[in-house]
Amino acid sequence: MNLYHCAIDLRDDAKALAFAVAVETWMTHLQGEGVIQSWRLCRRKLGFGAPQARDFLLEIEVQNLAQLDQAFRFTGCANAEVERLYTTVHQMVGTVDTALYRPFPDPERAERMALI
Repeated sequence: MNLYHCAIDLRDDAKALAFAVAVETWMTHLQGEGVIQSWRLCRRKLGFGAPQARDFLLEIEVQNLAQLDQAFRFTGCANAEVERLYTTVHQMVGTVDTALYRPFPDPERAERMALI
């Protein structure tokens, strides 16, 4: 399992609830196509967080890097529905920071650690 994290601030004219609905529609479509496993959208509560913390956190779970690559390729395909769903979300995003995480220790690391 790998977790693709997107820390997001919306554009000034974007509405939070409209963004949440657009993300749900887009992520549900990706999940239905089998290019992601699961997802969740969280919003920073009460403005609590470091000064550089973004307002929203979108966490997308994929089985492995091959599935993540498949999701990126799917997003780039020449399909009007995919383009519409993606654009609806993307046009509301002002700033985004992304990172890729994995459970730790992972099986490979744990196995190597056992050999030490």
